[in-house]
Amino acid sequence: MSGWDEGAVYYSNQAQFTEASSEAEGAAASSTASRHSVLLKFKEFIRNFEKEKNVFPYRESLVNNPKFLVVHLEDILSFDSDLPSLLRSSPSDYLPLFETAAAEVLAGLKMKVAGDSGEMVEPQTGELQILLTSKEDPVSMRSLGAQYISKLVKISGITIAASRIKAKATYVQLICKNCKSPRTVPCRPGLGGAIVPRSCDHIPQPGEEPCPIDPWIVVPDRSKYVDQQTLKLQENPEDVPTGELPRNMLLSVDRHLVQTIVPGTRLTIMGIYSIFQAANSSTNHKGAVAIRQPYIRVVGMEETNEASSRGPSTFTQEEVEEFKKFASNQDTYEVICSKIAPSIFGHVDVKKAVACLLFGGSRKNLPDGVKLRGDINVLLLGDPSTAKSQFLKFVEKTAPIAVYTSGKGSSAAGLTASVIRDSSSREFYLEGGAMVLADGGVVCIDEFDKMRPEDRVAIHEAMEQQTISIAKAGITTVLNSRTSVLAAANPPSGRYDDLKTTQDNIDLQTTILSRFDLIFIVKDIRMYDQDKIIASHVIKVHATAQTASSDSRASKEENWLKRYIQYCRTECHPRLSETACTKLQSDYVDIRRGMRQQANETGEAAAIPITVRQLEAIIRLSEALAKMKLSHVATEGDVAEALRLFKVSTMDAARSGINQHINITPDMANEIKQAENQIKRRLGIGNRISERRLIDDLTRMGMNESMVRRAILIMHQRGEVEYQRERHIIVRKV
Repeated sequence: MSGWDEGAVYYSNQAQFTEASSEAEGAAASSTASRHSVLLKFKEFIRNFEKEKNVFPYRESLVNNPKFLVVHLEDILSFDSDLPSLLRSSPSDYLPLFETAAAEVLAGLKMKVAGDSGEMVEPQTGELQILLTSKEDPVSMRSLGAQYISKLVKISGITIAASRIKAKATYVQLICKNCKSPRTVPCRPGLGGAIVPRSCDHIPQPGEEPCPIDPWIVVPDRSKYVDQQTLKLQENPEDVPTGELPRNMLLSVDRHLVQTIVPGTRLTIMGIYSIFQAANSSTNHKGAVAIRQPYIRVVGMEETNEASSRGPSTFTQEEVEEFKKFASNQDTYEVICSKIAPSIFGHVDVKKAVACLLFGGSRKNLPDGVKLRGDINVLLLGDPSTAKSQFLKFVEKTAPIAVYTSGKGSSAAGLTASVIRDSSSREFYLEGGAMVLADGGVVCIDEFDKMRPEDRVAIHEAMEQQTISIAKAGITTVLNSRTSVLAAANPPSGRYDDLKTTQDNIDLQTTILSRFDLIFIVKDIRMYDQDKIIASHVIKVHATAQTASSDSRASKEENWLKRYIQYCRTECHPRLSETACTKLQSDYVDIRRGMRQQANETGEAAAIPITVRQLEAIIRLSEALAKMKLSHVATEGDVAEALRLFKVSTMDAARSGINQHINITPDMANEIKQAENQIKRRLGIGNRISERRLIDDLTRMGMNESMVRRAILIMHQRGEVEYQRERHIIVRKV
């Protein structure tokens, strides 16, 4: 029975190409023969390719899903070595053949069905779409040139825009306006048009007037259509060379691929690099006849996994074993923290927090559809020259997906999403900003305090709900932005001032502060021993920089850390253990009680609130610490370390600075009152004076300088005076 299924004998497909060979016997016949043999090979492949004994993946998937078939190029290569090279070199010729072959095989695999009259007829199979995938690496969008035209290419990037669906004709029905004879003309796929003949081939009868030139009228109702959509694909931010604008490429998708992609998705696509004549655009110069614009006709598409930009399965067996071995060590946490920004001295806790941010907690989807974020947000606030921006640059290089922006250089639309009008079709479409492009990664925002408040508000939703809702210009939609935020800011007066209260030092709203899990106040403390160590460290870094950069070990280490983070984020999603839960509960209640006591004593709320968000922050930190060790349960030890980190950062920040009402004796209160009176006498309403000069004048009158400063502070809080020009000038208000 083995040979009865062979292609040559029993299938009467040979009649398919008869017309072509009868018209032009020689060359056409040979090409037809070769095309026919290729068609048979394709059919043979779909029918007979088996992965293991008696498992036929393509036959199975055809029967289960008769609309489209996903084919791996590697499988074709192992079946027949010539077919992939044919598909790669001229895909537009051989892909339709492949689709015909698949449709015929499907018809052969189906049972006959009873027709209207009762006898058994062949089942009707519709069009079938072949989608190609392959394991090769994608090429860069910048390297696509003329040598790739009408070849198969594979590129990856982020979709930044998707048009609405249009109907594209595959066959156009024409009718002659003189003799009414119909004709069907095929359309080129992709963005190409149909080629309409100039003359009608109707032979006029005697006495009938001949058909004129260009007699055809298009009949749209009788033409055949498929769905088509255009996407815009932009390079991945990590692949763009520094200082260059990211390139984008037009994609055209049809049939079953339309409406599968939302803007902001990372894609890897296989497609045919084609060209089209750009209509009504500025590139269509008068005179530049032969210039065409490139686009890619997509023939296969895969969404890359959010945790990594290359898909989840790229870790080799050795790598996985090495990672697991590393994670089983006792000092995993310390080793990872020592690998974070090794060129920066000290700041041990900040490094630990950055490590937690890179690994992230675990995202949870509750049964009622609520999503709890797993990403950790960190704010570094403090003096200049404490290596804040250095941390941000390091994270940008190490995180698998990262976007770096600066406060003054980014607007609300640039961070979230903007609505742009398309130049050719005049319709609006969405372009995702930094928060959308970094979905599944980290956004680093430098100079956070210099942002305009209305732009800062745009980040609120992205930081807690992890979505960006948009209702502009008739577009109402929700985009994903599952990102961690690492922000660096300076206090309003440039340096951190210990004489001021926390409220004046931090000068950000409570709403945004409560969204940060950890807030670090980084001070530049002047201590002889420490300064000496830091100086020697910095000098050493500068002296050995040249030799270190040539050493490939450093870059390998960095790459290793990146891969390890990627692996942990895809493989490990820890949860809290029972004992850890009870410990956390009692600790959180204690912290709240302490804050309430402090508020009662001083009579005012803390500058940094301790809310349920902070409790969730501690949970996320514990999960991140467990994730570093590739453990699936966060233990009491992880919770203790997370609490310690939380206390040295956020709690410390909430307590720092002076609290005005702490133990003011009646004498001090009296002095402050006197100072206030003097300031009011010295400053008329609406007048301005330099703060330094005012303090000097009053100290000459025998007052205590710190009391004068306190008096100014209290008046500022009451709104009697206000600061101008970076707090150098004081103006008395009405």
